[in-house]
Amino acid sequence: MSLKARIQEDMKATMRSGDKPRLGVIRLILAAIKQREVDERIELDDTQILVVLDKMLKQRRESLGMYEKAGRADLADQESYEIGIVQTYLPQQLTAAEVDSMIAAAIAQTGASGIKDMGKVMGILKPQLQGRADMTAVSGQIKAQLGA
Repeated sequence: MSLKARIQEDMKATMRSGDKPRLGVIRLILAAIKQREVDERIELDDTQILVVLDKMLKQRRESLGMYEKAGRADLADQESYEIGIVQTYLPQQLTAAEVDSMIAAAIAQTGASGIKDMGKVMGILKPQLQGRADMTAVSGQIKAQLGA
C-alpha cells in the first residue's frame, strides 16, 4: 500500500472513530500533499510525500520552539500533538551513530576535504536520510566532521 493510500485509509478510520483532533491533522497532511500535486501537476510518489511530511515536521518543530519561548503551553501542546501524528507516517528515525557513519561514508565517497565540499556530501545523504533524520542536525554534523 502506498503512503498516500495509507494516510487516506487512516483518515477514514479516524472519521469512523470520531477522533476529531487526529482527523484534523490527517486532513492537514492530505491537504499539503494535494496542494503540491496541484501546483506541480503530478502524482506524488512515496519519496515525494516523505519530503512533504518532512517539511511539515520541520515547520511544526520551529513553531513549537517559538511557542515554548513565548510561554504558550496550549499552542505548544497542539504542535507536539501534530508532530506525533506526522511522525507516524515517517520511517523509523536513525540514531546519531547511524547518521554519523553514513556521513563518514559519504565524505569518503566524495573525497570531501573541507566545508566547501558540503554540498556534495549533502547531495548524497539527502535522499538516504529524507524523513529518517532531522536534516538541520545532519547539516551540523557534516560541518563538524568536515572541520568547519
